[in-house]
Amino acid sequence: MPTNRLEAFSDGVLAIIITIMVLELQVPEGHDWHALAESATGFLTYALSFVYVGIYWNNHHHMFQVVDTVRGTVLWANLHLLFWLSLFPFSTAWMDESGFETVPTIVYGLNLLAAAMAYYLLQLMIYRCPGGERLREAVGNDLKGKGSPLIYVAGILLCLVSSAIGVAVYTLVALIWLVPDRRMERYLATHETVAS
Repeated sequence: MPTNRLEAFSDGVLAIIITIMVLELQVPEGHDWHALAESATGFLTYALSFVYVGIYWNNHHHMFQVVDTVRGTVLWANLHLLFWLSLFPFSTAWMDESGFETVPTIVYGLNLLAAAMAYYLLQLMIYRCPGGERLREAVGNDLKGKGSPLIYVAGILLCLVSSAIGVAVYTLVALIWLVPDRRMERYLATHETVAS
């Protein structure tokens, strides 16, 4: 089956996730700069999770540029990914409202780890579809994809030492993924040139 409905549904869910997260932002109590500064951590945790949702949206979009058709297993794997992403508003709010206590910060890291593993599973399911070799070829060795879960585990364990260090590690992974990943674009450009 074609991918257009899967892509449209996923885009809608991701838009709702961002909307829920922004609604969790607390308006400052006062009307001065000090009041705004007191709500800065809420904005920063929102910004971190917004970046993560943006990274998933961007990579999801690029992935389906090289995929023409999917099977039911891909639909379920995609729903599995969306499930973990839909928990971002909860884990983000809990981490922020707790003042970065250890357990909520670990749960946030576990949420990031689960989403990363779900994305990897989605890739594996696409590899098994007709034409899946195109994605496998475009992704290549996928160092960022394979390394990110290991870094998340390190961040989760470091939360036991200091939640601030754990959040710094989570932020590091986001920064790694913010570096533009041109694999899909290069693959499409190369194969469109060959087809012409």
